Amino acid sequence: MPRLAIIIIILLFSLSACASTGEEAAIQLGTAAPNPAELADLEAAGQVARRFLDAWAARDFAEMHGLLTFRNRELTPLEEFRAIYDNAQTRLRLESLEYTPTNLTGEGRVLAFQYDITFHTRVLGSFVDPRRTLHLVIDPQVGAWRVAWSPADIFQEMGEGARIVFEAQTPSRANIYDRAGDVLADQNGRMVRVLVDNGRIPDSDVCFQILAEALETPPEEINDLFNVRSRPDWIVDAGLLEPNTFIKNNDLIKAYCGAEFRQLPTRRYAQGSLLPHVVGHVGYPDAEQIPALEAVGFNAETIIGKGGVEAGMNDTLAGRPGGRLSLIAPDGRRLRVLSEVRSQVPESLWLTIDADLQAEVARLLAEAYANSAWAENSEGAAVVIMDVNNGEILAMVSFPIYDSNVLNPFPAVGRAQAEEALKAIVEDERKPLINRATQGAYSTGSVMKGLTTVAALESGIYDEATRYNCTGVWTYGRDVRYDWLRGGHGIMSVQTGITNSCNPFFYQAGFQLNAKDPWLLPSFARLLGLGQPTGISTLPEEAGNVPTPDNVERITGLPWSYSHAVNLSIGQGEVQASPLQMLRLYAAIANGGYVLRPHLVRERGILDQRTRVAQRDVMVDAQLDPANLALIRRGMCDVVNSPTGTAAHQFYRSPLLDVGVCGKTGTAQVPGEDDPPHSWFIAYAPAKAPQIAIVAMVENAGEGSAVAAPLTRDILEYYYFGKN
Repeated sequence: MPRLAIIIIILLFSLSACASTGEEAAIQLGTAAPNPAELADLEAAGQVARRFLDAWAARDFAEMHGLLTFRNRELTPLEEFRAIYDNAQTRLRLESLEYTPTNLTGEGRVLAFQYDITFHTRVLGSFVDPRRTLHLVIDPQVGAWRVAWSPADIFQEMGEGARIVFEAQTPSRANIYDRAGDVLADQNGRMVRVLVDNGRIPDSDVCFQILAEALETPPEEINDLFNVRSRPDWIVDAGLLEPNTFIKNNDLIKAYCGAEFRQLPTRRYAQGSLLPHVVGHVGYPDAEQIPALEAVGFNAETIIGKGGVEAGMNDTLAGRPGGRLSLIAPDGRRLRVLSEVRSQVPESLWLTIDADLQAEVARLLAEAYANSAWAENSEGAAVVIMDVNNGEILAMVSFPIYDSNVLNPFPAVGRAQAEEALKAIVEDERKPLINRATQGAYSTGSVMKGLTTVAALESGIYDEATRYNCTGVWTYGRDVRYDWLRGGHGIMSVQTGITNSCNPFFYQAGFQLNAKDPWLLPSFARLLGLGQPTGISTLPEEAGNVPTPDNVERITGLPWSYSHAVNLSIGQGEVQASPLQMLRLYAAIANGGYVLRPHLVRERGILDQRTRVAQRDVMVDAQLDPANLALIRRGMCDVVNSPTGTAAHQFYRSPLLDVGVCGKTGTAQVPGEDDPPHSWFIAYAPAKAPQIAIVAMVENAGEGSAVAAPLTRDILEYYYFGKN
């Protein structure tokens, strides 16, 4: 066996960290030991090669550069060397690499260190580049082994001028539909991408001026893009043009820039003002979102969901990018495909929302604000309709409304119009971007009486036989409180107390609950979902507040007393809840005591291959006594049907009386001497077999029976009978 081969075998055992030493290997082969000085010299060369590759794995480019020959370092200074590797790693989407030595060949002052390398990338997974060679020479300047480097040490073809090219396969964002299949969001908007070969611009001065005007970008930024941030051999992505701008400028850009154009589909909301708070919008990622996006193959320019379902279900709608990584010759030939992975197909969403119902609710709200005297004081409102048996949201309207299209980076309405509309949204004191249905936290007024009744009955302080003389005044020591009806309602039972909404009846309930246990009423509030998020996964929401013996002092500076429980019993004081929370509470009264997770997304899938998303999810089984629930429901049904019911006059002769609507009015006082109260009405229907529940809350509009109740009536008449 040749002496050099024996040395190489010994060295490879060392490189591969085998258990046997070089001496043991030689003995096993029955050969003479190599010259110690020669072996030490080869080991030194192998050590330099390993140090170089270890530094590459650690991205220590200064260490790598220091191991190059003196001549290499002169020809390729550190900053240029670093830029070459940075560019390669960026194009590779490199996360890490590892290598395996396989051989060391050569004689004298020139050696070839052979190895396999595995690249681990973000988008394309892992791939192996085998049989690579790193050339080592004795550098006369230092008298030691050094790497005789060239770009071929990144990939062999790069020694001949090849470039690493990553061709992204980014899937088009999937659509969003309503429950009937009507399109709510799609990719049918269009922008035009301008691509310019930086080395083949016919007239750069004119080109840059045309691009600056068409892209509405300062000329110095265009110059910087091409001459500072891009290499001469790059295809430069100059920017995006709106369709009208492209039509006006494409001939000039093609003539003076030699540009090519590619259509880019963009997000479009067919009915942008129908569901802005639910569907949301898209935009560029925030800085803190970029690392997670890059980890799965996206980049800082990726358009992602920024609100509503678009954000909450972004991964489903966006899919995952794939791509092909190739080495491309200077003449454009594809020399080698390094790796290729197909993109993960995005899935469309079908919401629980009924778009026609949503549109009618929005229309009725807008009409009410346009024609009512109370609208002068009211900044907004919310209406939500939910299936009481499975938690599906059929409509969710927050007023005022805006157009989702104006928040998109590439608005279908055009940039100028979008900027004007966006300015109006930002300056609107009513804060239209807030989803009042989930993010609004309000005092609840008398709609809280449904909860108080549950607590009173379930705790045993009230029952069906309880009677209370509602004189119009409730007193405890110096604490004097009044009913909304001067003179009072007379003798009240639990059922008639709800129907007539007698305040003293519920003051007394709150007082007695507190006397039995100060935690009773707050605990039932928590049990039925107040003071905590509803669990709707796709929208931001406020938890609201339930005053309790352990938090009220922090909020008010005063210790807990009976007064806090009495306030809570009629939805005043420190309690705050969102319309969705109160709707879910009354849905539980209607469905037998089950507090359900609200759902906005019904199905996901591709074409007709869909998967059900909205599954009935009981977050709390309150285990309420059916007899107690039946008593509460009878009181609520009489709110609409009994002559003394607080909303009966609004439903007089309505065809809904045949359906059976049961509800509760609420008039919630707010801070401010002259500020009108919030108007609430919550109802469910049909009375005998509840299917849906609805909440209407109108800020600072007046009494619940005067504003929210008739609004609810009109919505339910549409739901059951269509437009008149």
